[in-house]
Amino acid sequence: MKKQKGFSLIELLIVVAIILIIAAIAIPNLLRSRMAANEASAVGSLRTINTAEVTYATAYPANGFAAALTNLGGAAPCGPATAATACLIDEVLSVTAKKSGYSFTAAGGGGAPVVTYTATAVPSALGSSGQRAFFTDQSGVIRYDTTGAGATAGSPAL
Repeated sequence: MKKQKGFSLIELLIVVAIILIIAAIAIPNLLRSRMAANEASAVGSLRTINTAEVTYATAYPANGFAAALTNLGGAAPCGPATAATACLIDEVLSVTAKKSGYSFTAAGGGGAPVVTYTATAVPSALGSSGQRAFFTDQSGVIRYDTTGAGATAGSPAL
């Protein structure tokens, strides 16, 4: 009688079961890590918008803050900088207004010159791309809402 070489069916099933258990433990952690990275990216993008708004108001004092997110950026290659397309933020943020699982809006308020603005970041897929929504205004304080519905000026600060 010849001795057979290889793995038995039971051994293969045990290995597959172990791999599935490891995957069941690792995948939720991976998803939480991705959501945390998306939220950090959204906060960073709002900081960039804050800086761009102040720079825009300094460069175009007759206009004040930018009336819209598109005024802060422009399609690549951006240039020369004008009040309509200031080339202060990248085109991903200014033209598509979607980045790292978040949708962004920014709008100036008031007359000319614009003395206020608001900017928001809302998760594209709540619970998947992010759990918190973010808000900032001319104060530069970034605020969040844990329901993801939308943060406001009354929401807690980061």
